Amino acid sequence: MSNVVVFCDFDGTITKKDNIVSIMKQFALPGWEEITDQILSQKIPIQQGVRELFSLVPSALKEEIIKFVLQDAEIREGFSDFVKFTREQNIPLYIVSGGIDFFVHPVLDPYGPFDHIYCNEATFDEERIAIHYPHACDELCTSQGCGCCKPSIMRKLSDEQQTRIVIGDSVTDFEAAKLADVVIARDFLAETCEKLDIPFTRFETFTDCIHIVKAQL
Repeated sequence: MSNVVVFCDFDGTITKKDNIVSIMKQFALPGWEEITDQILSQKIPIQQGVRELFSLVPSALKEEIIKFVLQDAEIREGFSDFVKFTREQNIPLYIVSGGIDFFVHPVLDPYGPFDHIYCNEATFDEERIAIHYPHACDELCTSQGCGCCKPSIMRKLSDEQQTRIVIGDSVTDFEAAKLADVVIARDFLAETCEKLDIPFTRFETFTDCIHIVKAQL
């Protein structure tokens, strides 16, 4: 087994767009934009914000949403090669996502199986979609209320002897980036790392990620 372990975000990283935002634009009742702004500006915890967002979406739309995401979600170039590369090198590749199981799994199915996919879960037995958080913050998480707590997952699955690589793009990846040995970032995460002097390498495609990870072997 490789001494390198990769924790990779899903929305906006593996996929080119944030699928939750796409779903909200297409299906949500009014009010989702304000909630999204509050999440991004860290005025409300991610867990609270995502729950509030999906409370604006009727449960009856489940199948329609899955169909929409499968058509709308564009996979970032080189992802299939990246998955193959990690398998060939015996590098554990964990998908850690603030996304929701009912659309994350169908999008990733053609590229799997993965070592594990960690994400939030949805139920559809109420009038609106209810979100649940099986991967909660551990006692060491400084944020509390992450939703799918990426640093807690990293602490559970890796140790300080390993080179922990985080690939991500957004506010949900920031706490994980602080714990990583190598950060591969774009968009909001890259800007935040820049502001706070956290070392990172920028990426556009997963071909870039292959080169960056190779340098750690």
